[in-house]
Amino acid sequence: MERFYLIVGHVSQLELLVPHGVRLVQLRLKDLPEREIRRQIARARDFCAVHGAQLVVNDHWQAALDLNCGFVHLGQEDMDSADFAALRRKGVQFGLSTHDEAELERALAFEPDYIALGPVYETLLKKMKWAPQGLDRLRRWKEMAGDTPLVAIGGLTPERLPGVFAAGADSAAVVTDIQQALDPEARTREWIKACAS
Repeated sequence: MERFYLIVGHVSQLELLVPHGVRLVQLRLKDLPEREIRRQIARARDFCAVHGAQLVVNDHWQAALDLNCGFVHLGQEDMDSADFAALRRKGVQFGLSTHDEAELERALAFEPDYIALGPVYETLLKKMKWAPQGLDRLRRWKEMAGDTPLVAIGGLTPERLPGVFAAGADSAAVVTDIQQALDPEARTREWIKACAS
């Protein structure tokens, strides 16, 4: 699994940042009409194909299926409505969000391609009902997840990476630190370098 996992909220951000060496990117679209969601997913799919990046579609699994995307990310709520059999039939990979042990057990039962744990640290971007999970929880998750890749998300910075990877994370998902950077492109390159070292 790629160690640097970029998450963006619009296809234009994806097009700006992927050319800087991003190999794994999630398109997380919220509160948009279905037509616009599908337009952005299709555009992101084609752009990622050209740049050799893996696109992960957040939440919108049906659109991802219809548009022949190869990877989706689902939250706990989405798991209730997602057609996992249909995803498997089409060979679509999927990652699942988890926040507590019950959610982790439930998610592992689906045999996902990765498990995400967050927020590891305090996060500014969205109001979370969970307190920061911390590195000890990350360590425990890795023990429980076994061979399933573990993605750490929430409040990550390049300075915090060594601790996150030492605790067992296979990948670091980044949203806010890049979105709020004065130069998101330079910050993306910095992240890729930090994840590689």
